[in-house]
This record gives sequence, C-alpha cells and structure tokens, in this order.
Amino acid sequence: MNASRRPNFILFITDQHRADFLGCYGHPVLRTPHIDSIAARGTSFDKFHVASPVCQPNRASLMTGRMPSVHDVRSNGIPLSMNSVTFVDLLRDAGYRTALVGKSHLQNFTDWDALVRRPPPRDGFHEPAPGLEQALRNDLADPKYEQETPGYWKKPGAHVRTPFYGFDHVTLVRAHGDDPGGDYDRWLDERDPLARKLLGMENSLPHDYTVPQANRTAIPEKLYATNFLGERACAYLDSADPDAPFFLMVSFPDPHHPFNPPGKYWDMYKPEQFEVPEAYRRNDWQPPQLVQNIIKARESGKANLTGMNTIGVSAREAQEARALTCGMIACVDDAIGDVLRALDRTGRRDDTVVMFTSDHGDHLGDHRLMLKGAEQYQSIVRVPFIWSDPQISDQPKRTDALASTMDISATVDRKSTRLNSSHITISYAVFCLKKK
Repeated sequence: MNASRRPNFILFITDQHRADFLGCYGHPVLRTPHIDSIAARGTSFDKFHVASPVCQPNRASLMTGRMPSVHDVRSNGIPLSMNSVTFVDLLRDAGYRTALVGKSHLQNFTDWDALVRRPPPRDGFHEPAPGLEQALRNDLADPKYEQETPGYWKKPGAHVRTPFYGFDHVTLVRAHGDDPGGDYDRWLDERDPLARKLLGMENSLPHDYTVPQANRTAIPEKLYATNFLGERACAYLDSADPDAPFFLMVSFPDPHHPFNPPGKYWDMYKPEQFEVPEAYRRNDWQPPQLVQNIIKARESGKANLTGMNTIGVSAREAQEARALTCGMIACVDDAIGDVLRALDRTGRRDDTVVMFTSDHGDHLGDHRLMLKGAEQYQSIVRVPFIWSDPQISDQPKRTDALASTMDISATVDRKSTRLNSSHITISYAVFCLKKK
C-alpha cells in the first residue's frame, strides 16, 4: 500500500449470522473459503458483540457509533433520523466516494406508520399540539422516511434519493427471502421478464423440511438476490474513479429467514451433518422463565411461525435450520469471492481495507430457540468481525479484544481521515490502528 494514499474500504455485512457459522471461526461442517481468505490476510475478533440483537437498532449503531438509547432507534420500526451524522457522512465530506449495495434497514421496510398512532383524545383532557405528542420532536412522518417501503417502490422510476445517510450511490434491496424488492426487481425483469412468476412461497418447489419458514425457492441462483448484489458490487468497483478513495458497503439480506437457499445451495448441506444442540441432549436443562414461555407458546400452537421474533423449535427443526442457513451462507461466500476478484482486477486490493461482520445472530436451536429477540444469549449478540488491513503486515490472526459494532465507525473514520469529530464518542477499539 502507498503510505501517502488514503485507504479504500469494503465492508461486507450479512443479516442474522452468528459468529460460529464460518469456516474461519471453526465451524465443523460449513465451508466459506472466500470469507476465510479475508481472515487469512487479517484478524478475526472472537469477542465482537452487537449493540442490539435486532436489525434496525444495531444498523443505526453501526452508522452513528452510538447506542440505541442515544440515536433513538430502540427497536425495529423506528427509522434513523436523517438529522443524524453518520460516519459515512464524514467519509463523504472528506472526499470519499461512498456506496451502499444491498440492504439498508435504516428505515422501515413495511408500510406501517413510523410512529404509533395516538388514541382519540379523552373527554376533559387537553390534547398536545402537533409536534408535542412525543418526548422528542421528529419528522419521521415525512415522505423521505418511506424510501424502503413496498409502496414507495411501486411508483414508476422509484429510486433511493442520495445522499442517503452519507451514501452517494445506493443499489437497494429492501426485504428478505427470494422477493427482496427495491432495485432487484428491475434487474430481474431485465434478466428474465417471466422470473417474477417464480418469486414467493406460493411458487416454491416441493420439499420435505418441517422447520418454519423453509422455502425452496424456484428462483435459480443466477437470478437470486445474493448474486444480484455481488454483480452490482463488482460493477461499482469496475467503474470507480481510480483517483478517489471509496467506501463500499455490500449488505446481504441473507442468511436471515425465510430459509430459502437457491438452486444448488438448497441441498449443499444435510440436516444430519449437524449435531443436535446441547439443550436437547441434557435432561437437567432448566431454561429461564422467558425461554419457558417461548417454548410453551410453540407447544400450545400460539407462536407466530411466520414472524421475525424468537420461537421454540424441535431438535430436528434446529438441524434443518442449520443446514439451510449454511446453504445461504455458502451462496453469500461465493458472491464475496466475485467481489474480491473484482477488487484484484482493478488493482486496488493493496490499497483497500476489507471487513466482514453481521448485524446480529440467530439461536438456530441453542436453548431450543430459533431466530432472535430479547434473550441476550451469545448466539444472537456475538457476531463475526474480520479486519484485513494491507498496511499492517504483522497483525495477529485472532484477538480476544472486546469490541462492538459501534467501534467500526470510529475505526474507519480515524483510519481514513485522522478525524476528530465530536460525534465519535466511543473508544478506539481496533488494536491494529495503534500501528502507524
């Protein structure tokens, strides 16, 4: 790397991907050679944790370097205020080209209101004036917070208006599964005008899996969203200004449920290859009351099996979920391989810091649970983080340094610009930047 040249950055981020489901993190079955190659040239963090084990709050913490209690995205369903200064804003201000290819989820991707509707005023009580109903004044009802909703993307020529939280270029997918919407829809229509008839669970192929939300998509892997994002990221690198530094976030919506690895990835791994989680093998296992309630809800038929929150699962369902999740991760790994080859092709690999992480994990049968929620177990709060910096030749392969999603923003900004911004209030945690 040219020491006088500011580094480029690529941040790969997956969705609902726990730390131990990578080859370089010791998984006994899953093979991820391309992600492992990033680790081979960098450092893997063994104690890297999220700020929140659900999507929107942690993604907002990634962008702002602040806890949910400070940036105010306390749960899914609350958009990040566009008044927030993000670390991508600061990179852009410092002359970086900034791009997001993939999932954002900084805004709501449903058509539900961003604010809870107030009940009708009660007789004899004074109703606050508009703008005073909430503890903090906000503009979340403004149409600019609708850019990830399905209704917005039904409009002709819909696109994300930039700059978007600091990103100059945005290629968006707005949801999960084989029908993620956003810019993917136009790309799919260009590739195959009939392909939309293959989307969704109603068009899925037959299978014998019993785990909730298993969907054998009819979309072949070459038309699947993961391939779309890999292709678009490669195109961005191929067209990038060679004289300007860039920050590229490639954000995959997988391996988040529904469990629908496409084509060859569906049966790449078999449930029988995966050990039954410990909670099913112990007769003396006593879960806390919260977990007991989740399991009882499933046993009584009251659990929402099509939603986003934690549910109880059987041992066989846990094995099936693990097998399908590994298929989805393998698909992502192949797309990352394409992007790394594009980076090599442009001749900018030696000037580019490459990172890999996820926004939170998945229980995948641990504690007899699946998906994620408020349980705070390691399976959902601990995620992978890999930092590969070509400027540092002797960085350790692994570290047990305690770090968090919030550390990414400060690390990138200080690495790129030696910035001393008042909005960065967290510790300078990534050890390798101590070496100049």
